[in-house]
Amino acid sequence: MNRVCLLHTVTGLPAVFADLLRAEVGPVDAVNIVDETLLRDTIEHGMLARTRRRVAAYAAFAEESGATAVLVTCSSIGEAAEQARAEVGIPIYRVDEPMAAQAVTAGGRIGVLATLAATLQPTRDLLRRTAGEPCEIRESVCPGAFDALRDGDAGRHDEIVAAEVRRLAAEVDVLVLAQASMARVVDRLPAEQVPVPVLTSPRSGVRQLRPFATG
Repeated sequence: MNRVCLLHTVTGLPAVFADLLRAEVGPVDAVNIVDETLLRDTIEHGMLARTRRRVAAYAAFAEESGATAVLVTCSSIGEAAEQARAEVGIPIYRVDEPMAAQAVTAGGRIGVLATLAATLQPTRDLLRRTAGEPCEIRESVCPGAFDALRDGDAGRHDEIVAAEVRRLAAEVDVLVLAQASMARVVDRLPAEQVPVPVLTSPRSGVRQLRPFATG
């Protein structure tokens, strides 16, 4: 069975991606690495040289451990994931790249919603680079949502995110949720409250590992 490595910065995400791997990819030997300090450092200081080195080191460790691909599930460290590609001989995927490709074809006004300010710039930069031409991007952070999730109050997190989804969706042609932890909120919203496509990264991101499924 082919081995793949998933690099996370939030402790709750391995379980989420385990379900997605079963549903969207098929049989793989999934190895999870969780390092919350990668995200904490990025929140506090922006993208650091040491963060880039550590992501590359994790990718090298995954390769030495027999992994055939790495999926980085945190958009905030997407830049480090891209730079690490030159350091190893296996593919390294950003979870949000398929989402960005879909967003730039969905309309001229793209909304980007995050619970962390640190995630906005990497997502915005990815969207603009993917578009290859100027595009209108409207951004919003959900104050208090990330703190609620970190404190274990998932219900409060989802309430804050849902309210901002409804507000921003009225102003754009397509809405992008910048963090994997926000994806579940969309499924619980009535369709009539969200008049535009809402794109999330986990499901489309994990599909990048389909070529490595066994059987």
